[in-house]
Amino acid sequence: MKPPKTLILLILDGAADRPVDGRTPLSVANTPGLHRLAEHAVCGTHYPVAPGVAPESDLATLSLLGYDPERYYTGRGPLEALGVGLELREGHEVAFRANFATIDPVTRQIIDRRVGRSLTSEEARQLAEALDGMELSGGDGYARVRATIGHRAVVIIGSRSRRLSAAVQNIDPAYVRRGLISEAVPNPSMILPRCEPLEDTPEARYTCRLVDEFVDRAIEVLEMHPVNAERAKRGLLKANAVLLRDAGDKVPHLPPITNIVGLDAAYGIAEMPVEVGIAKAAHMEPIPVSPPSGDIARDMPERLEATLSAVRRGGFVYVHLKGPDEPGHDGDFERKKEAIEQIDKHFIQPLLESINIDEVAILVTSDHATPWSLKSHSGDPVPWMLSYAAINEGPGRFDEMTCSEKARAKLKHGWELLPLARRILGL
Repeated sequence: MKPPKTLILLILDGAADRPVDGRTPLSVANTPGLHRLAEHAVCGTHYPVAPGVAPESDLATLSLLGYDPERYYTGRGPLEALGVGLELREGHEVAFRANFATIDPVTRQIIDRRVGRSLTSEEARQLAEALDGMELSGGDGYARVRATIGHRAVVIIGSRSRRLSAAVQNIDPAYVRRGLISEAVPNPSMILPRCEPLEDTPEARYTCRLVDEFVDRAIEVLEMHPVNAERAKRGLLKANAVLLRDAGDKVPHLPPITNIVGLDAAYGIAEMPVEVGIAKAAHMEPIPVSPPSGDIARDMPERLEATLSAVRRGGFVYVHLKGPDEPGHDGDFERKKEAIEQIDKHFIQPLLESINIDEVAILVTSDHATPWSLKSHSGDPVPWMLSYAAINEGPGRFDEMTCSEKARAKLKHGWELLPLARRILGL
C-alpha cells in the first residue's frame, strides 16, 4: 500500500450513542458520504479514554490525538485559556473552564447550568467584563475572566504572593473530579457547592478560599447587572452565577503530533477554545473558523474550506465538528440524527468531491458517546473507521453496531487509535 500524503482525523462531537431497540441516530441517519467512506475502510471501536470512563471532550480529544491523559493531562482550564490566548502564571494562577448559570441566589439551587443555552456571546462578554479584575482576599488574590462562546468562559484565579494548587473539586455538581480527570455525574444534586480541596495542603486550601470568595461575589455582581435586568424583562433566565470546573495550574507539554502520525506538518480546525488550545499544545498550526452559529448548514462551508486549505498543503489535519452532542444532551433522537445528516451533506460529501482519495486517508470517530437516552456523556465504546482508496475491503456502513461486528480492532484506550492508523497506512 502506498502511504497517503494526508491523514484527516475527523471527530464528530458526541455523535456516538447507545443502541436502543437496535437503533442509534448514527445507524438510521441518511449519510451517503459516510457510506462512501465505508466502501474502502477498516473499522472498529475504542473507549476514548478507558473502559467505563465518561469523559469530557477535552480529555477525550487529547487521548484521540495520541496522548495518554494520565501522562499529559493538566486539566481543562489551561487548555481553554490557551485557546483564547491567555497565558498562565504557573504556580500562582489556576485556570478553570466556566459556565454562566442560573441559580436561586438565596438557596443556591441551580436552575439551569447553561442559562437555557440562550445567553449570547455579547451578553457573556459584558458579564465577564464586570467580573474581570475582581480583587480577592484583601488584594492578594484576583480573578481574570474571559467570555468565550455563548454561556462559556475561562476564569483564572490568582495570588500575587502565595502559591496555589489545582487540586480542588469542581464547583459544578454535574462533573466530579477524580484526580485531574472530570467525569459526568448522572442525576447530580443541583446545589451550587463550596470548593473542596482534593489535597490537604495550604495551597489547595487557599485556592478554595479564593474560589469561594469569587463565586459568592460573582453572584452579587451578576444578579444586579443590567444585562440580567434586561433578560428578566424579556422573560429569559438570568446568568447570575459562575460554575467552575476542571482546574489546572500548568499548560501541558506535549510532544509534536507529527511525531505520533509520521507526517511532516499538522493543522487544526476546531470551533471551540478548548480544542483550539489542544491543537496549539500539540504543535499544530491552528486554522481559525467562526464559532458555531447553531446552523450546521451555514457553518460547514467555512470548515470545509479550512480543511481543504490544509489538505492542499499536506500532512495531518485534525477537524473537530460540533452538532450531534447538544441534541444528545437534550434527549432528542431525531435532532441528533438530523445533525449527523447535515454534517454528512454539507461537509463530508463535498469534501470527498474535492480531494484526491488516492492521496488522502480519513479517520472518522467521535470523542465520546452522548446517548440521547441518558442525556449525558457515557463510558460506552465509540466506533472508528479508517478510509483510504488503497484499502480493498469495507464494512459498508459506519455505525456503532457495524463497527463492533466487523472490528479490525477494539481498543481499550483512544490514544491507541492514531498509532494503529499509522501502522495500517504504512506512514
